[in-house]
Amino acid sequence: MAHGFPPCFGVVTVLRCRSAPGRRLSAVASRWVNVLVDVARTVLSGSRRTGGTTTRQGSRPASRTASVARPGAPVRPGAPVRPGATATASGAYPGDFRGTVRAEYSPHPDGSPDPGEVVWTWVPFEEDHAQGKDRPVLLVGHDGPWLLALQLTSKDHDRDAAQEARAGRLWMDIGSGPWDKQGRPSEVRLNRVIRVAPASVRREGAVMPKVLFGQVVAAMGAARR
Repeated sequence: MAHGFPPCFGVVTVLRCRSAPGRRLSAVASRWVNVLVDVARTVLSGSRRTGGTTTRQGSRPASRTASVARPGAPVRPGAPVRPGATATASGAYPGDFRGTVRAEYSPHPDGSPDPGEVVWTWVPFEEDHAQGKDRPVLLVGHDGPWLLALQLTSKDHDRDAAQEARAGRLWMDIGSGPWDKQGRPSEVRLNRVIRVAPASVRREGAVMPKVLFGQVVAAMGAARR
């Protein structure tokens, strides 16, 4: 007590002080102890939450990235995308023609596609009308606003005629003509009649001779019975 402090002012003895000033000091000291304890708990609790949050956030981005990077429906390799407005006459492609073809032979060298002419146009794949490619076709008639056509190819199907027949594809040799600039022999598919929008015709190829046209029409009728 050399400094004149009350005898109950020590850190330990303050809790045992019986006097009024000692009790007040005891209460103050208790409050400070409680405050220090609360601060310590808050610091420890905050550090645990921060560590936990960091760990969870570290695992979430991978999941979000996988969802965003999810690819769309695959497109068959080598399949051109169907053109828009030029591929229709009055709406979406209604499907191949299944009825009886009333064949016409009326070619006119006027720049418009007519039956009896070989032209180039977009042809939908048989198994997926939403996709296709440019091909030469022989125009054989009409179905309302649509032209009716048979697909041509320069591929020789004589070598795999049996296989093609089993797949339901019947072909006829028509020889070479001005519709193929390289002069290659051509074949025509007899048992699939395609609807063609006049606006989708890319260019005129040539006029098929009337006699040959008649032979193709007769073979088409026999193949589609």
